[in-house]
Amino acid sequence: MAKEVREYGKKVGGREQLAIEAFANSLEIIPKTLAENAGLESIDILVRLKAAHEKQKGHLMGVNVFTGKVADMERNGVIEPLAVKEQAIKSATEASSMILRIDDVIAATKPKEGKGPGGMPEGGDDEY
Repeated sequence: MAKEVREYGKKVGGREQLAIEAFANSLEIIPKTLAENAGLESIDILVRLKAAHEKQKGHLMGVNVFTGKVADMERNGVIEPLAVKEQAIKSATEASSMILRIDDVIAATKPKEGKGPGGMPEGGDDEY
């Protein structure tokens, strides 16, 4: 999925491409975490997985945590319903969007440095 998201980002360009690239990177956390939890070298696994995804039927390749290798998941009987993946990605995207919105609200409510209520300068010894 990360590969396809990156391809889409190249078509979009501009600032949006950076956000799309970051989203693609976040998708790679899944196999990386799986490899780490299995005690495997996650960087090596990701490199092999990316190379396998470039080949014909590469979309079927995944991490075999028992052998520590990249293998054909369909042949190994590891099949996930598309609806489960779609829902997980939608939920994660919504959660991260909410966090970003909250962060924007917090940033917008912080007073500017040196400004008091109404944008007036704070403090100072000058009294009127």
